[in-house]
Amino acid sequence: MSAYSIRTEVKHPSAASAVDWENLTFGRTFSDHMFVVDFDGQNWVDPRVVPYGPMSFDPAMSAIHYGQSIFEGLKAYKGADGKVRVFRPEMNARRLNHSATRMCMATLPEPLFLEGLYKLLALDSDWVYPAEGYSLYIRPFMFATEAYLGIKPSDTYRFMILTSPVKAYYQGAIRVKVERHYTRAASGGTGSAKAAGNYAASLYPAKLAQEQGFRQLIWTDAASHEYLEESGTMNLFFMKNGVLHTPTTESDTILSGVTRDSILCLAKSWGVPVETRRIKVTELQEGLRDGSVTELFGAGTAATIAQIESIRIDEEDFTPPPVEERQFSNKVAKTLSGIKTGVLEDSFGWVQTIE
Repeated sequence: MSAYSIRTEVKHPSAASAVDWENLTFGRTFSDHMFVVDFDGQNWVDPRVVPYGPMSFDPAMSAIHYGQSIFEGLKAYKGADGKVRVFRPEMNARRLNHSATRMCMATLPEPLFLEGLYKLLALDSDWVYPAEGYSLYIRPFMFATEAYLGIKPSDTYRFMILTSPVKAYYQGAIRVKVERHYTRAASGGTGSAKAAGNYAASLYPAKLAQEQGFRQLIWTDAASHEYLEESGTMNLFFMKNGVLHTPTTESDTILSGVTRDSILCLAKSWGVPVETRRIKVTELQEGLRDGSVTELFGAGTAATIAQIESIRIDEEDFTPPPVEERQFSNKVAKTLSGIKTGVLEDSFGWVQTIE
């Protein structure tokens, strides 16, 4: 039985039948409905699923002026059995509240996050396209709504969930560049929160890199630019001498990824040695140079596994072994896909099936 009374306004007719599924652009097409709930200064009130559409806000709304805005990203999948499954949503609910605390925002009860999400997915299940490579991208987010130009935390907030049918985020392997000048996050900052401002700050250096032919940057630490951190859309992994390496998230500068955690769980269950620690750029550089690094990839919700075709470090380009030879990352990609779509057994209890 639901702990919350979530009112529903159903859109008729659904727009799903008009979607050009073969030509989806990531994040451009939106499903019929959205979940909305407001914080009035003391309580979360009026949870509702309503038709997707524009909203009106006061021009003095504090999120616009002072940046109290956070978000999450996860996906739902439809398997051959026609069932809709969502992957590890409780971790996103937990991480949203971590971000909210760091950004001095109201925290959201996790059961409300999950019940709103499940009701939305049940209503818009036709938007989860049942074909390989497709999913329904889910964007939960929260922002300050108080109309006030004084600098202080807002008293009021709105939490919402939008969904968008998508195909693969990246087509094929990608080229990346290690960033040694610009900074995504500094110690003591908001790097471990999924705050909108973190992404705004990354746009200019990412644009410069894209003009040079790179799809993503690999950020380094703000203090010395000697240590690897993460990419704009994913955590970084590499295999070296049979050991899986990834930068630690124990600092406050790297986002703790859900896919990252899932890969570490799989690796340990398969008996693959894992090292999570601070990793110098030179360690990766030397491993690529001497051939001890055999796999290099990113991991995140949007791409799941993004194979890195080449990487530039200090004006030197490195090409890891071909993607088809990368046994661990290819196995991870296949396993996660199988679990998400119900093809493989979910022995970790990661998947929630939507009734």
